[in-house]
Amino acid sequence: MAEGTSSGGGNSGLAFIVGGLVVIVAVLAFFMMSGGFTQKKKVDVNISASAPKLPDAPKVPEAPKAPG
Repeated sequence: MAEGTSSGGGNSGLAFIVGGLVVIVAVLAFFMMSGGFTQKKKVDVNISASAPKLPDAPKVPEAPKAPG
């Protein structure tokens, strides 16, 4: 009788399923990291603004003359 030996048929099926899942996750990770699911968009933003013109500063008064 061969009761002491087992062929491991259930374990090989589980290993096949886990291996397939690992491959699928690796392919999905490759596409997500390389931007394979999204289209590359070129965005050109041109912002131009003119600064407001400030009024001229007031003239500095002359210093008082020293007596003498």
